[in-house]
Amino acid sequence: MILIDALYINNSGGKVLLDYLIEELEKTDKEVFYLLDERIQKEKLQLKKNKVIYLKASLIKRRNFYKENKNKFSSILCFGNLPPNVKTSAKVYTYFHQLLFLDLPKEMSFISKKMYYIKTRFLNAFKKHTDYWMVQTELVKEKLSKKYRIQESNILVIPFYPPFITEVKTNIRKEHQYIYVSNVSKHKNHLRLIEAFAKFYNKHKKGKLILTIPDDATEILNLINVKVNQGYPVENIGFVDRNSLCQLYTESEYHIFPSLTESFGLGLVEAIENGCKIIGADLPYTYAVCNPSLVFNPLEVDSITEALSLSLQKNTINSESKVKNEINTLISLLH
Repeated sequence: MILIDALYINNSGGKVLLDYLIEELEKTDKEVFYLLDERIQKEKLQLKKNKVIYLKASLIKRRNFYKENKNKFSSILCFGNLPPNVKTSAKVYTYFHQLLFLDLPKEMSFISKKMYYIKTRFLNAFKKHTDYWMVQTELVKEKLSKKYRIQESNILVIPFYPPFITEVKTNIRKEHQYIYVSNVSKHKNHLRLIEAFAKFYNKHKKGKLILTIPDDATEILNLINVKVNQGYPVENIGFVDRNSLCQLYTESEYHIFPSLTESFGLGLVEAIENGCKIIGADLPYTYAVCNPSLVFNPLEVDSITEALSLSLQKNTINSESKVKNEINTLISLLH
């Protein structure tokens, strides 16, 4: 029996990947047990015959689960960066997709940095409990190996992501429409982007910026309201389901991506697959997954503004993805 341990996954890009993984596993005849976060329990999983248990995402709950079941599984996929906190008899793979375990942006609060420092101590303590690591890019492989002294031969580069299968209503792309599909973690860099777009609009009187900010992100929402009241074309559409997201990508000219750190940057890949050009941060994670159309220094508002201005030119090159979906490779390793 296979265990999918996703106890720490409940939102954002990780949740999108988890949903896709479960969907594809359920198409196979593999016997799977899912260990999931109780915060997603209200979502009804479509399982053929496999079992699921929901627990509070805590080290103690997870440890108790493994102590009771450490010899029950033939292979384990830990889908939340941390290997099991108990040694098991199974072949263990740990999917690592959180760069904040590797590099912390300088702008992060002291409390957030302290939290991730503690998490890195746990990762170091548990790393001997996994046989292999899985990552999405060569960049993450290199950094993970260096920081935690893991042999590169034990780190597998297996990117995967759900394809869009929705038929969009229109193929009309709106000129100078910029989107940023992202959650609101501090490193996502929304405040600089909004200020940069305002400066760009002051200069050119062109463009529209679309964001996906949830209702509880008070600071960013307040700034958006100020800009809208001042006449800037900034629109927040909140949470977007994948059908609507496909439509949004298809009708937008650019996806602008100012994040300060990413393990993969799912939005970059999705946007390119739907015909968007990428205006991306001039950082290694961007080049690990794509050849962007334009880049900027994400720490400088003026640099973002300049990239937006350059996007008005008619000869901007198309962006190209460097990754492909390897979900079948991943699933083939679990038995």
